[in-house]
Amino acid sequence: MFERIDTICLTVSDVERSSSWYQEVLGLKEVFKGEKYRILKVGNSEIPLTIEEGSASSNENNAYPIFFTKDIETTHQKLKELGVDVSELKNDGENNYFNFFDLDNNKLQVCYWH
Repeated sequence: MFERIDTICLTVSDVERSSSWYQEVLGLKEVFKGEKYRILKVGNSEIPLTIEEGSASSNENNAYPIFFTKDIETTHQKLKELGVDVSELKNDGENNYFNFFDLDNNKLQVCYWH
């Protein structure tokens, strides 16, 4: 169903300011710039860090893994058939994705991009 973990995503209150901080303070390199998110390369790791603008309340669990699949429609349907709580398929102009939730309502995401 999944090929790999595509990225780990953290929610930040200001994506521009946070991207600068991650680059200047932690030495990460911005490798992709989306409208409300940035993808940052972490050293020699193949798994990047994604920062996404949103509510960064410490009362919420905002970190979540994003899994990659080459067949997002089949994966979406299979999870639905297994009784998993899944969102509708979405496209942000770059990625096709959907969210799904585990037994404790932790958010997980699946994406496909070229």
